[in-house]
Amino acid sequence: MAIADATPALLVLADGTSFSGWSFGAKGTTLGEVVFNTGMTGYQEVLTDPSYCGQIVTFTYPELGNTGVNPEDEESDGPQVKGVIARNVTYRPSNWRSTESLPDYLVRHKILAIYGLDTRALTRKLRSVGAMNGAISTEILDPSELLHKIQLAPSMAGLNLVKEVTTKDVYEWTTPTDIHWEFNPENQEGKGESLTVVALDFGIKRNILRRLASYGCRVIVVPASTSAEEILKYNPDGIFLSNGPGDPSAVAEGIETTKELVKAGKPTFGICMGHQILGLSLGGETFKLKFGHRGLNQPCGLQQQVEITSQNHGFAVTEKSLDDNVQITHLNLNDRTVAGLSHKTLPFFSVQYHPEASPGPHDADYLFEKFVTLMRDNKK
Repeated sequence: MAIADATPALLVLADGTSFSGWSFGAKGTTLGEVVFNTGMTGYQEVLTDPSYCGQIVTFTYPELGNTGVNPEDEESDGPQVKGVIARNVTYRPSNWRSTESLPDYLVRHKILAIYGLDTRALTRKLRSVGAMNGAISTEILDPSELLHKIQLAPSMAGLNLVKEVTTKDVYEWTTPTDIHWEFNPENQEGKGESLTVVALDFGIKRNILRRLASYGCRVIVVPASTSAEEILKYNPDGIFLSNGPGDPSAVAEGIETTKELVKAGKPTFGICMGHQILGLSLGGETFKLKFGHRGLNQPCGLQQQVEITSQNHGFAVTEKSLDDNVQITHLNLNDRTVAGLSHKTLPFFSVQYHPEASPGPHDADYLFEKFVTLMRDNKK
């Protein structure tokens, strides 16, 4: 589409900074927390990741939409973001798997998007000042008027968004990673007795479910409001705590449920928000990061080994809040925040990053095997 034919759009941040551009999504006005993702690939997985609920995502990679979109790469039923920000956008994708262009996809799902602005300047602003609320509009092009709307929006701190993305009904997942994409042929699928895992859904990604199934797990996904008593009725071999959006400390039901599940001593594995919920249930605290970790190349480790990881989160567990029974297994090597923890005597562990990748590196896929091993050992 020629710029002359494009619809003008405006981005305004909570501090009054404004950027003019053009629309490549739905028309209207949207508000959310403006964040940035540094990944060079996987924009469709990012857009459909429930952890991005309530956020407007800036893509630092300057070209967006080159490979289009397709149904197989969605991490949920559709886009979860409030808005999209890009430097350049492609209306005519080129990829054998593409079934639709990114602009058409966003219009169909009523997601606002803006392109043609300086995403480098925007990212530097968010890094120096911190992630903040903002708005994209195609109907309000007066920065002061749009700023007034932003000032009425709630802060991400203290916001419980899990209720907006969790499943409404219990369902079972058995589909493993497609054989064409299986990157670990030595996994545990079909080896030994099937294991039952109950996954507490705070906003779970489909590729997490696929990896659990690939390692021989029968996965029962339950709403975030499900009680510990109901979960234990399934007689699970293990408990999985999923990723999700918003402030983990505001997810009171999930924290209380996890506290009760901890008492049962079942092997437990948490990812992202699940990691934070597990930390909170074990007596820890969390805090909001300045601009979060969102990208595919975050180094994590502790002793003699580094994993390059995929991450998407704006909160972290406070190291000093953890008691003596909890040990740190991984640190984010960029800022030394807690990236992994485990219990010294009980079969609980969690990581702040995404071992299922999608998109991202596969360095940490072994954690699914670790979970399976814990469950098999506990079963014996």
